Amino acid sequence: MGKKLLVTGGAGFIGSNFIHYWIEKYPQDLIVNLDALTYAGNLENLKSIENPPNYKFVKADISDKEKINEIISSEKPDAIIHYAAESHVDRSILGPENFVRTNVLGTFNLLEAARQNGNIRFHHVSTDEVFGSLGPNDAPFNETTPYDPRSPYSASKASSDHLVRAYFHTFGLPITISNCANNYGPYHFPEKLIPLFVTNLIEGKKIPLYGDGMNVRDWLYVQDHCEAIDLILQKGKIGETYCVGGNCEKTNKEIAYKILELMNEGEEMIEFVADRKGHDLRYSIDSSKIQRELGWTPKTSFEEGMKKTIQWYKENEDWWKKIKSGEYQNYYEKNYKDR
Repeated sequence: MGKKLLVTGGAGFIGSNFIHYWIEKYPQDLIVNLDALTYAGNLENLKSIENPPNYKFVKADISDKEKINEIISSEKPDAIIHYAAESHVDRSILGPENFVRTNVLGTFNLLEAARQNGNIRFHHVSTDEVFGSLGPNDAPFNETTPYDPRSPYSASKASSDHLVRAYFHTFGLPITISNCANNYGPYHFPEKLIPLFVTNLIEGKKIPLYGDGMNVRDWLYVQDHCEAIDLILQKGKIGETYCVGGNCEKTNKEIAYKILELMNEGEEMIEFVADRKGHDLRYSIDSSKIQRELGWTPKTSFEEGMKKTIQWYKENEDWWKKIKSGEYQNYYEKNYKDR
């Protein structure tokens, strides 16, 4: 057996894609998936790899300090890859406390456990939203952009970034951080923009577009993001941050029209809805550092990535319909409770 990786939030969207990626590429390694199975955690994301000798699931909440320390001291991972987070801006507006508990306190608990159990290599996965909002002509975010979070979600992620960096400077914990663009692809929770639009259209429903639809995001296919994390773990410089973008800025309206085009639907399927509070205008990432230092560049074009994503949702209706109905939350009780 090779290395042991502890992945937090591995039942979520990006975490589960990362586990699939890693097990396929490094079958000699062992993955320990630690997830609290909150609303966005779905073990069906990993149904195809539940029983191999190189995968293990542990149900735990990162806000439980004693439990997290107990798991990390017993598992003794070679590295911790920290995806677990409350991540939906709308939910952070309705209930900020959960975001502080999970994203700030949870990250602190993991850092403490990593420090107390042999200074374990720690990679923290963060977001471009910590940098705030850009104007139409502003330069993209990079690793030196000042933090300017605008929502409880992005403020809690900014706090966690600062904690991770502090543990490197104060305690010498071997950390790296990545701030990524908006991801899309398989297993994306259907409340998020792209899967919501796609699944609504499959069901014959209209797609809700905030405001005038002119908010801009940089889009990154999730497989490309997994490759970036892999490179950072293997070759990244300890203590450094890497911005990971898709070189793919699109307005939400452009996204909507592209999905309509690829799904042979007309613009009458768009329903404009009231804009949300504090809706950042534009995010954009300059990935030149990770390209220059580690040789990473996104491989998947937006057209190719969207076609793959739409096809995946068409072929996996059972998966997302269980999420929309809430049935997916029974999966742990049925399949894991007595293991």
